[in-house]
Amino acid sequence: MTTGCKTTTVFLTILCALLLTILGLTQGWPSWAWAVLAVLLVGVPAATFKIVAVRRGPVPVDFDEQRTAMPIERSEHRVSCVALPSQWADYDFLFSATVRWYPLEGPGDGPVAGPAGLAVEAVLDRARAITEQREPGRASLVQHELSGALSRMCPDRTGHLQIMAEDVTLTLREHDQERLDKLSEVRKDKAVWEHQRKYEQSKREYLGEDVLKDTGSAVVWWLAKNDDHVEKAVADIGLLAQLTSAANDTDVPERLRDLLPQPRHERPDLHVVDAPPASFEREPTAADHFEGFLARMGFADGDVRRVMLTKQIADIIKTQDRNETAEELLRRFDPPARHTPDDDTSDETPVL
Repeated sequence: MTTGCKTTTVFLTILCALLLTILGLTQGWPSWAWAVLAVLLVGVPAATFKIVAVRRGPVPVDFDEQRTAMPIERSEHRVSCVALPSQWADYDFLFSATVRWYPLEGPGDGPVAGPAGLAVEAVLDRARAITEQREPGRASLVQHELSGALSRMCPDRTGHLQIMAEDVTLTLREHDQERLDKLSEVRKDKAVWEHQRKYEQSKREYLGEDVLKDTGSAVVWWLAKNDDHVEKAVADIGLLAQLTSAANDTDVPERLRDLLPQPRHERPDLHVVDAPPASFEREPTAADHFEGFLARMGFADGDVRRVMLTKQIADIIKTQDRNETAEELLRRFDPPARHTPDDDTSDETPVL
């Protein structure tokens, strides 16, 4: 502050001297006037500065501002693979970090002989409070959370140290990680299976309770699928009546029996030569109606579509608690493969 005042005073003195010199030269001052001017230019600034200094008094010196802050001495200790609990039992995190601390001024609760142990304990307590609330499958996310929480200097419980941690890593044991990966795969597979099961169940309910509930529903469904072929729908009413009766294990209504296709009098039998013509003196069964439906649809013997459609209809019938009818359809249109002696190869060696 004093140096600034001196600089200002010198500047004003020089400026005044220049102005008065110019004025004296233009006015033609006598020689004694120049002597008076020199005395004033030297004496007036000095007197002014002295008066200002006396009024202000001595400038206080703040020794605290000049004092240089002593550097804080910090210590560190590395901890590795410390087991910390997670939210799941028996799945522990492995914690590693560099613990840093410095002593606090003050009495605290008493002298500390091992500050490293106290610092590590405080860091582990802070880390455990977080990990025991987190799932083990999110180890990398929890690691970043710990890095942020432990990066702040906090006092320990005794008040002796300020403690933090850096270079934090958090992992799982290898076999625990493998188990978690397997559990994740199982959950995903189960979710896919549940969706497939619900889809199949919904499809069966749609076919059994809506489409094939009765002949009228089947006709409406057929028209919705083929709205440009009304004549074909009328011609296939008998087939739809047979299919509906087979799906519900009931007889074809009397009013629709005239629309049924005529049964074939000769049925091919793979195992009987010269089989007698089929007789329909008995009441046609659901399997008979279903066979007529397959014939009208053009699904000849040996066509794989016959087997597919038979299995689907059998599944629908089973949902209606008509297991015997379903089994009859499967035996008739999806028989198990026959076993012949020619297929066997004997490895037995005759005894000589």
